[in-house]
Amino acid sequence: MIVRIATEGQYRLAEEQLPRLHELDAEVVAAAESADAELFERRFAELLEFVRSGELLEDAHLGPSDAILPPPDVSLAEATSEFSTEGLIPS
Repeated sequence: MIVRIATEGQYRLAEEQLPRLHELDAEVVAAAESADAELFERRFAELLEFVRSGELLEDAHLGPSDAILPPPDVSLAEATSEFSTEGLIPS
């Protein structure tokens, strides 16, 4: 799966990383739904850190992303307008 972090780049995650990716995504959504900005920031930072553990693709890579995450500095208010109840990462 290829995940783009807006303003950063694209990362390729291996198949075996996907269960954890989906867990983190669910935690981010739950934190956003709780309207707890501090918890949201912590959970979103964990998700970004996990995505960054994947293979960073070169800027020349023009393939599509399977998911696009908001930029690292996204606010809770901005993020909740982008989230669905199913999260940011497609199943």
